[in-house]
Amino acid sequence: MRDGRRYWSSADGQAHWQAERACLGPVCEALFGQHSLELGMGPMLCDMSPIHHTMRWAPTRELAEQPETLVCLPDALPLPDASLQLVVVHHLLEVVSEPHHVLQEAARVTADGGELIIFGWDPVGVAGWSRLLRRRRDQLPWRGHWRTPGRLRDWLTFVDFEIERVDYCGFHLPGGLPRNATLETLGRRHNVPLGDSFMIRARRRSQRAQIQRPRLSFKGALGGSGLGHATRVGRQPNRKTPLE
Repeated sequence: MRDGRRYWSSADGQAHWQAERACLGPVCEALFGQHSLELGMGPMLCDMSPIHHTMRWAPTRELAEQPETLVCLPDALPLPDASLQLVVVHHLLEVVSEPHHVLQEAARVTADGGELIIFGWDPVGVAGWSRLLRRRRDQLPWRGHWRTPGRLRDWLTFVDFEIERVDYCGFHLPGGLPRNATLETLGRRHNVPLGDSFMIRARRRSQRAQIQRPRLSFKGALGGSGLGHATRVGRQPNRKTPLE
């Protein structure tokens, strides 16, 4: 987490964050609801959303930047099923030890009709080529396990979600930063799969039976301050891991 925050505060991290925020903006602005959650190591992306209550996440109390931060392991969210209108997983599946479980938890707390957004590094983008350099193999974000949208599509199918759209962002020439407005505009307009990162928009499969969901109560789920390791509220998900 600390390594990730150092990267996102660097010039390279800030340039990618700006490109990804611009890609996410139109999605957030079209969503309405009560609660959302962002799982990641960088600055908040979806603060432009009309959703009333946006939660940040941290794995420990010491790393929590705000009093209302949700403090827990990313694969054990103390929230009811289907309680959030928007869940953003920002470059976390590349670095956690059990990415299947993190994705399963993110899908579990996403409401029927809500959006699950996943940001990932594109292995075939310009940043993917730079992973071949030996000096970068031990640094974030290049030391993570980068997966293609096709691979994540299989993982999402396992948790009864389907991809609505994949958008690419962070376009630049080798050796530069994604700050070229012309390249970014052209790349996003034609959705060229050569950007440094991609954004997956996923929803629960429509044929899944609708069931009654518990209401979200943050007083019961998070306690008075919203900090500390809280007990999971609601049904415990079955732990299953898809075959590699």
